[in-house]
Amino acid sequence: MNQLPYWIWQQPDWPHFTWQAQALAPLLRACAQAQGRLQGMAGAVDNDSSAQSELDALLQNIVTSSAIEGERLNVGSVRSSLARRLGIAADQKVSPRSEGLAELMLDATQQHTKPLSLERLLHWHGLLFPEDDNPLAPRIRVAALRGDEPMQVVSGRLDRPTVHFEAPPREGLEQQMHAFIQWFNDSRSNAGLDPLLRAGIAHFWFVTLHPFEDGNGRLTRALTDLALAQGEHQAIRFYAMSASILEDRAGYYRILERSQKASLDVTDWLQWFLQTLLSSLGMALARIDRVLNKARFWQLHRGQELSTEQLKVLNRLLDGGDNGFADGISAAQYQAVAKVSKATATRHLADLLEKDCLQRLPGGGRSTRYQINWPAPAQPLPSHE
Repeated sequence: MNQLPYWIWQQPDWPHFTWQAQALAPLLRACAQAQGRLQGMAGAVDNDSSAQSELDALLQNIVTSSAIEGERLNVGSVRSSLARRLGIAADQKVSPRSEGLAELMLDATQQHTKPLSLERLLHWHGLLFPEDDNPLAPRIRVAALRGDEPMQVVSGRLDRPTVHFEAPPREGLEQQMHAFIQWFNDSRSNAGLDPLLRAGIAHFWFVTLHPFEDGNGRLTRALTDLALAQGEHQAIRFYAMSASILEDRAGYYRILERSQKASLDVTDWLQWFLQTLLSSLGMALARIDRVLNKARFWQLHRGQELSTEQLKVLNRLLDGGDNGFADGISAAQYQAVAKVSKATATRHLADLLEKDCLQRLPGGGRSTRYQINWPAPAQPLPSHE
């Protein structure tokens, strides 16, 4: 009696994936609409803000892709490596690690018109593991396909491990890689394959091949960025899919494991992929919206006379994020940020209220808080249809 296939790559028709187009259609439409909105909004951003937004998205992608694997990077070093390559001022010392990661990310996005090749993938792998980065780290095969030992993803006790995934055997891996690379290059011009589905399939196929001893997840996500850049026909990146994957890391590994033990119908995986992409686009839209709102705010208040301390606090509130006082800023917090006396803080806040830069939130006394008085959004032109 023949044993039924346990891993997806043991299926007789591997790797001829199928999916249910009708089930994916609503998500594809939502992603395409979000992509269109993002590109339209990004076109309204000035060059300096656009470059900064791209830097932020690339940095977020690199840092979160490593965080998915449990690795914490020196964010300042990676930012400097990226900034220098994007022509933005950078003053922090960089490491071979951050230089390699920046080069990999920019090769995957800015060089999206170049065909994929095994040599390019091996080069990327070498960038992930620079020789002089950590001489005490355990040695792996760098810039080379994995060795003959079985490649398994395991957890639990050493004497009773749980095998979450086992990759295809080493024998025949070159042929499998050749088939993947040929499909990746040929499918770019396949008008019948949606570019977003192509990115999702490339992600799943490559991570299932697991061709390297280490770094497969990070290279998979770099390949996904390459596929997305090819689908959008532009090198500029304003969203970071790895950030959304990190937010649902447990779900990411769960859907991969389930799909790698299932049939060649990868609809469930593609649904998860598209939902995660949609979340990434939503985060980018919110970030670009904040950039545009900040520009409108300063355009409205460009004639106001404001002190250096007031400008510092306003920019902090306008930029938002972890240090942006999402619940509003109090007089004591203003005093701490601006490094002024209590009386000066009170006077500054009253002045900002009078100039309509801030608005007072409900509450009183010591709990009084203030937030940006955002300008009304630009109204669309009336339609004459």
